[in-house]
Amino acid sequence: MSEPRVLICGSMAFDTICVFQGKFGEHILPEATHKISVSFMVDRMRREFGGCAGNIAYSLKLVGGAPVVCATVGNDAAGYRDRLQQLGVGLDTLKTIPEAYTAQAYIMTDLDDNQITSFHAGAMFHSHLNDVTAVDSVALGIVAPDGRDGMFRHARGFASKKIPFIFDPGQAMPAFSGDDLKELIGLAEYLTVNDYEAEMIAQKTGQPIESFASQLKGLVVTLGGHGSRVYTDGKVIDVPVVPAKELVDPTGCGDAFRAGLLYGIAHDWSLEKACKLGSLIGSIKISERGGQNHGFSEAQIRERFASVWKENW
Repeated sequence: MSEPRVLICGSMAFDTICVFQGKFGEHILPEATHKISVSFMVDRMRREFGGCAGNIAYSLKLVGGAPVVCATVGNDAAGYRDRLQQLGVGLDTLKTIPEAYTAQAYIMTDLDDNQITSFHAGAMFHSHLNDVTAVDSVALGIVAPDGRDGMFRHARGFASKKIPFIFDPGQAMPAFSGDDLKELIGLAEYLTVNDYEAEMIAQKTGQPIESFASQLKGLVVTLGGHGSRVYTDGKVIDVPVVPAKELVDPTGCGDAFRAGLLYGIAHDWSLEKACKLGSLIGSIKISERGGQNHGFSEAQIRERFASVWKENW
């Protein structure tokens, strides 16, 4: 039986990542944030392949899935395209915008794993030029952070073809009003957010995050080092975190988690079991720098899953 194709809508970006050997909180005056002017000296810097769609596709391919990227890149992305092609990621809807740069994220992380990020959207703001309804044989989708117009078009496209999808507003949250969020959540079968984003949704919509669970097949709220909370079938299930071998870099951990979630849903696992896989992949990723430098074989991840969760794949 062929592997279910998963269409991953989201950003493709290059990440410039710096590590500050201190804590941001020790250098920011709470009473003077209205006139903030700070500079952090960093001793390490690197450039990585990133973006939500690229990171999710990378981990989903590692675990044995069949990801297809739906994204827009700029005239500087030939190397990224070649990399994904070599990995076997579907590029049916990876569109190049000749007059733009690929999105660029500049991320600074401190010793408490706090992050300060600046982001140039570039080609990402053309994501609405892609059409998810034109892609054949899609079993499942995700609308991850991307250009606002693209996220709306992709969500409506999935809904029009009755393709189940996860809505993952993430870093794009500021682009949406409360009514926008209600519409997008209403189109989706699944919603996944971290605990901070859950509070933002509650503030913007005037509804507690739990209130959306009844209209979804599943709601997943990730809780960082405390695992994740799953709302499904009228139940609330807490999934613990998998302890990491080493805490190196949180960049892309949420995307790694979502890859496990997508794999599980595509294979008709329970949402709890899918989150267990997401937690495991996230724990592997956090031990490596960047969003796409962790590695394992399908056999290794299956063996590790059985060992950690005492549950068959």
